[in-house]
Amino acid sequence: MKDELFLRGEKVPMTKEVVRALALSKLELHRASHLIDVGAGTGSVSIEAALQHPSLHVTAIERNPAALRLLDENRQHFACSNIDILPGEAPMALTGKADAVFMGGSGGHLTELIDWAMHQLHCGGRLVMTFILQENLTTALAHLEQMGVHDVDCLQLQVSSLTALGSGHYFKPNNPVFVIACQKEEHHV
Repeated sequence: MKDELFLRGEKVPMTKEVVRALALSKLELHRASHLIDVGAGTGSVSIEAALQHPSLHVTAIERNPAALRLLDENRQHFACSNIDILPGEAPMALTGKADAVFMGGSGGHLTELIDWAMHQLHCGGRLVMTFILQENLTTALAHLEQMGVHDVDCLQLQVSSLTALGSGHYFKPNNPVFVIACQKEEHHV
């Protein structure tokens, strides 16, 4: 989905189109019935997942009041009745396990969130995280290794978009984004 389709607000984060497409692919939602979106922001990941997989139940967690309003507006705009919005901050108590967890932000509690996310997942469930900070990437990789998660898919995306400049064009770069994807196995319980 194009980023322009989503209602946007000042200082409300949104996972951009290219990153979102990769993250959704890595979540392997074709075999999922429940997705948890941590730090949902505008809801771009939740909404695109819900639209692509109408039988998927999505739990969108967000703590920012402005983002919560925008998330609800986007949910209504796209008529996504399969998204439940939970105001608050993860980690939080949830009922039932998930098949996939997406984390677009950590709020400074990255290792605690990774532990919580793995606890929320069924065996075989997918965890996908995106970061722009090198320190978060390093912390996440080290923590996953310490947990015994060795089959980790890690990519850095550097996307540039063709942009007009005077009478010519150039490729305007976006910030690099790190994407980590892994699966919960029996020994990660």
